[in-house]
Amino acid sequence: MSTRKVLGRGLEALIPVTNIAAEPQPGEPVNEIPIDAIAANPFQPRKRFDDARLKELAESIKSDGVLQPVVVRRHNGGYQLIMGERRLQAARLAGVPSIPVVIREVRDADALRLAIVENIQRENLNAIEEAQAYRRLISEFSVSQGDVATMVGKDRSSVANTLRLLNLPEDVQRFIEVGSLTGGHARALLSLPTQKEQSALAKRIVEHNLSVRQVEAEVGLTRRRKDAPGRPAREKPAHLQELERAFSQHLGTRVAIHEKRGGKGRIEIEFYSFDDFERLASEMRVPLPR
Repeated sequence: MSTRKVLGRGLEALIPVTNIAAEPQPGEPVNEIPIDAIAANPFQPRKRFDDARLKELAESIKSDGVLQPVVVRRHNGGYQLIMGERRLQAARLAGVPSIPVVIREVRDADALRLAIVENIQRENLNAIEEAQAYRRLISEFSVSQGDVATMVGKDRSSVANTLRLLNLPEDVQRFIEVGSLTGGHARALLSLPTQKEQSALAKRIVEHNLSVRQVEAEVGLTRRRKDAPGRPAREKPAHLQELERAFSQHLGTRVAIHEKRGGKGRIEIEFYSFDDFERLASEMRVPLPR
C-alpha cells in the first residue's frame, strides 16, 4: 500500500497508514480468543453475504478449523473485528468456541480503510457498497478523493467514478446491490440526463438481460438524438425506434435507421476502431478481404 505524501498535511498526518497491512503478516502474534468476546465491525462496508458460501466455509471450519486469523482491536473491555467478517460469521455458524486473531491498535479511519481494502482485494463489494464506503471515509474523516485513492490503492478517477454511482436513483442502486446490474451497466446509465430515463433503461436491462455494450449503444443513440444541432427533427415513428433499438442491442453499437418514401432508406452502423469494425463484420457474417 502506498504511503506517499499528498498535498497539504499529507495523508499520513490525517490518517496513520504506515506499517498497517491489509492481512495478518508473518511473525505477528496470534491469540486464541472466545468468539463471544468479539464485537462486529461497525465499519464493515459489505452488507450482503452469500449464505451458501458461508455454509461451505462453516463446514470447512468444522473439519479443519480457522486457517487464517481474523484481525481485531481492543474495544470496551473486549475486542472489535476489523477484518475477517466471513470467517467470523462462518465460525459462529460452525459452533466453534474460539477463533485465532491478530490484535492491532488502529484508529476508526484505519478500521474502515482496512475493511474496504480487504473486500476490494477479494472482490467482495458490489459497486454501491464500495461507493458508500468511499463516501463514509470522505464525510466522517474529512479526507479528499485523492486521499481515499491512496488508501485503497486505486486511481483517483476510479474513486470519483465509483462515487458518481450514488447519484443514480434508489431503484437502480438496489439493482446493483442485488447483482442484477453490474458496475459497467451503472456507469453507462450515468450518461443519461435524467433519473427517469436511468430507471426506465435499468428496468429494461434487467428484463431483457442486456449486455454493457448493448446499453452503451442505446445510451449513445439516445444522446445523439437529443444533441443533434439545429431544428429538432420530427420524432421517428415507434416502429423505427424499436427497429433501431433491436439493431443496436444485437450489434452492440449505435444504429440509426432513416426511412424515405417508397419503402427506401438507409441504415447507419457506427464503429469505434478497426477491431470494432471486425467484430461487427463477424456479427453480420461478412467475410473481410485479407
